[in-house]
Amino acid sequence: MDTNTLVMQMINLQKSSFDNGYETIITLQDQTEKIVNAFLDQATWIPSESRSAMNEWTNAYKKGRDDLRKLVDDGYNKIEGYVSSLFSGLQQ
Repeated sequence: MDTNTLVMQMINLQKSSFDNGYETIITLQDQTEKIVNAFLDQATWIPSESRSAMNEWTNAYKKGRDDLRKLVDDGYNKIEGYVSSLFSGLQQ
């Protein structure tokens, strides 16, 4: 097995591990959001300002996790491009 293939497999393994962990976090956050929303629906004594704050918080963490995902994907794309160009340059 050539070095390029081995390095790309290592990168893909790391990316796959990140993807799995990220999807697990999304699932946990989404389930927590559902539980909190169910609680808020039943807790009529909570002021609307608090509900609005929780909705803003939810939107903020969703944006944060989407931004993180984009940064990590961009990083993997850059490293894959770097490794490919590095090894193609070495083979010439």
